[in-house]
Amino acid sequence: MNNDSTRLSGGVRRTVSRIAGLLLLLVCLPGCGQFVLLSYILGGPPSIEPDFDAQTGKGLDRRDITVAVIGYADTDMKVRNPKIDAEIASLVAYRLAANKINIVHPDTVHAWLDEHPDWEKPAEVGQGLKADYVIEIELLSFDLYEEHSASLFRGRTEGYVNVYEMKDDGSGDQIYSKDLNFVFPTEVPRSTYDQHPSQFKREYLTRLSELIGWLFIPRYSGDKMHWAT
Repeated sequence: MNNDSTRLSGGVRRTVSRIAGLLLLLVCLPGCGQFVLLSYILGGPPSIEPDFDAQTGKGLDRRDITVAVIGYADTDMKVRNPKIDAEIASLVAYRLAANKINIVHPDTVHAWLDEHPDWEKPAEVGQGLKADYVIEIELLSFDLYEEHSASLFRGRTEGYVNVYEMKDDGSGDQIYSKDLNFVFPTEVPRSTYDQHPSQFKREYLTRLSELIGWLFIPRYSGDKMHWAT
């Protein structure tokens, strides 16, 4: 009992000490710096508004809407990277779902696409899946290696992220489009001797799905700091 009380009081003392240190820094900071630090203490770092919300005035996090995420890559690209379009779409969908956006489950999306291989327009997918919005990730290029090198990893993806809003008649309007031009690591490539290709691919796709997800969910200014190497 005494030991528990000692540990508790020690934890309380450390917490009080940290708060006191922050308050002392707050007093010492000039003008607006005080308000910035105070906002961090009370609510955490300020978030960056999703680009989709800023450009369209809409948000995908409403409870009454459902979003389907699809990918598209041509046949030549999928010869070297089979199912890359489905992989990226699934990762983005799960990331949106983790941030309280209602998605059509990726398995349901893939099943519909397999049953309708001749689909041409994202609105067809939206109508078939009864989605309110369709996010289309259109891939123009995808590679996991540094240009002109087989011994360095540096993933590169080019394409577009398009969003279609469905109408009651089953048609859909494209209301948003964003260029996709992603390189990771951002500053220097990695040696293939330091990491297995499957490990790098998994990490690269995670970062790519984060980048695409941030078009629709808030992020913080320091979120990309660890992407350099």
